[in-house]
Amino acid sequence: MPICVHKGCEKTYEEKDNHETACLYHPSAPIFHEGLKGWQCCSKRVTSFDEFLAIPGCTKGRHSNEVPPPPESNETSKESETVSSKPSIEPTIDKNGVETYNSGPTYTPIQSKPTEPSQKVKPPPQEEKPEEDDLSIPVEPGTVCKRSSCNTAYVDDATSRNEGPQAECVYHSGTPIFHEGSKGWSCCSRKVLEFEEFLKIKGCKQGKHLFVGSSKKEKREEIIECRHDWYQTPSNVIMSVFCKKIDKEHSTINFKEKEICIDLRTADNKRFKEDFPLYQYIEPENSTYEFLTTKVEIKLKKANGISWPSLRADEDFGTATTFGVQGGNATVGGKEYILASDSPLYANQQ
Repeated sequence: MPICVHKGCEKTYEEKDNHETACLYHPSAPIFHEGLKGWQCCSKRVTSFDEFLAIPGCTKGRHSNEVPPPPESNETSKESETVSSKPSIEPTIDKNGVETYNSGPTYTPIQSKPTEPSQKVKPPPQEEKPEEDDLSIPVEPGTVCKRSSCNTAYVDDATSRNEGPQAECVYHSGTPIFHEGSKGWSCCSRKVLEFEEFLKIKGCKQGKHLFVGSSKKEKREEIIECRHDWYQTPSNVIMSVFCKKIDKEHSTINFKEKEICIDLRTADNKRFKEDFPLYQYIEPENSTYEFLTTKVEIKLKKANGISWPSLRADEDFGTATTFGVQGGNATVGGKEYILASDSPLYANQQ
């Protein structure tokens, strides 16, 4: 039987049963933007790739097995031209009338300094053991394998769970990657341009089918890195840690006199945890924080009146900024240098 090539349908059909409302499909291209997935022809957006494939079509029509021609590109390909220019060669005539030719000025390329290796070396990620079916759980006939790009339906234990060819699962263990028009999987190197070709990429892993999963699923916590930024006013340091889906009930932020301990947990079982040694002392009882949609904003109350050149005490902060005066480190808002006893320049004034 022919297979419908419409996006979102892809079902087998018989021509005698084909009619104007037999096919439910998406006439437009998919959209993948900032973690959201959907179709241009309808407004529903989801976050996971499995939910995206399950979005029902929004347009009815007849089934078709004719692949539409690819759209013509309006961009014209241009060959890059390399123009080689030679410096002008001018002769030099000495007092004896002898001409000497040179090749023009010589340019010495500027050598950039080698990049210093990062202090924090992340260990390579450990490949997780794939989830396996609990053979004691019954499976309904027709249940589709849950592994990515397999789509094999369960028949019976003898056919789908033994050592036969139909019991072998060929799948992708990674996640979909859509970057600058190319589409592929994180577990293999093949990349394509068309979404239909992406769905046809054969799996790179082999194993057993996953129809029902394990009865005892252990939730593994994923440790993540979150971008953070900060700025300061004469009396406060405002720090932002950018993290989405924060679980407010299970996230904590503790203030100490010269340290802040941040422990953020998310609704999708991820965690950011880090202790920040602060450049200067703060007032813990007067410091606050607020959970927002995409970040947590932390307000640190300064304990003294000097400007912070760096948020962390373990960073090479270089040149410091000041408030109210010209020059180096100084009292916040002052017109003359009045250094606190714990100021970095205090020792130099003795």
